[in-house]
Amino acid sequence: MFSLKNVLYFQAGLGVLANIFLLFFCTFIILVHRSKPMDLISCQLPFIHIVLVLTGGDIGLTDIFESLNFDNDFKCKTSFYINRMMRGLSISITCLLSVFQAVTISPSTSLLAKFKYKLKKYMIYAFFYMWFLNLSFSSNQIFYVGAFTNVSETNQMRITKHCSLFPMNYIIRVLILIATTSRDVFLVGVMLTSSAYMVIILFRHQRQCKYLHSLSHPRLSPEEKATLTILLLVVVFVVMYWVDFIISSIAVLLWMYHPVILTVQKFVINAYPTITPLVQISSDNRIINMLTNLQSKCHKIFLKG
Repeated sequence: MFSLKNVLYFQAGLGVLANIFLLFFCTFIILVHRSKPMDLISCQLPFIHIVLVLTGGDIGLTDIFESLNFDNDFKCKTSFYINRMMRGLSISITCLLSVFQAVTISPSTSLLAKFKYKLKKYMIYAFFYMWFLNLSFSSNQIFYVGAFTNVSETNQMRITKHCSLFPMNYIIRVLILIATTSRDVFLVGVMLTSSAYMVIILFRHQRQCKYLHSLSHPRLSPEEKATLTILLLVVVFVVMYWVDFIISSIAVLLWMYHPVILTVQKFVINAYPTITPLVQISSDNRIINMLTNLQSKCHKIFLKG
């Protein structure tokens, strides 16, 4: 268990640092340079993932709040609500990212082409809708979480060092599970549909390039590279989501959580927020060029010194 905890702490630290760097870069691009429409979406993901990791269990805000003079019940409800909301926003924004990328690379003859020039307008509406939906959707769950009272008769299910889920009617438990699952399955379905569409477009484009240029390995354009990055993020998200979903569903329906299983679940939940910024950083030429220029400048300063 001790080694699992250490892995969890390392993963959380790596995820927070990578997301902070990506958030700084995205903000810099939007404020200083000419940004792409997709940057408005990409900038939200690192912020959401930083908060998601910090509110995810014993490594998060529950321990940070320890020194503050707040009621334990308030601490648990706050951290749990924010974590659930950010988890919903993570899947929503990832879905949005895949849909808008599909629109961006769609050929001029497709039905989606007419939306290309209104992406920013639709993005703003989509952002407000996603945030409002997740702010309201997660609110019902805060009534069933609170400070761990250490009383066995209450049949609490401990989810962090200080917090636990309170007993709830089995029907309510199933209804919450159905509502959450319906939302997530819909968003994952949209993600997979848009991803399949992007794969078809990429395949056609690569085939055309081979035919026109007689190249066995034509060079990827920035749009194709961005598309492949989003496809990779979607695959990682879907795999991690279903592993988390299976563990959560079994635990909630059986009302039983083993400490090791809980730690493994936290690792799975934090995997996507940790992998996402690393993939985005390594695949964005603007970041790579910025780091290369910074390295060369530091090298020149070091040689002069």
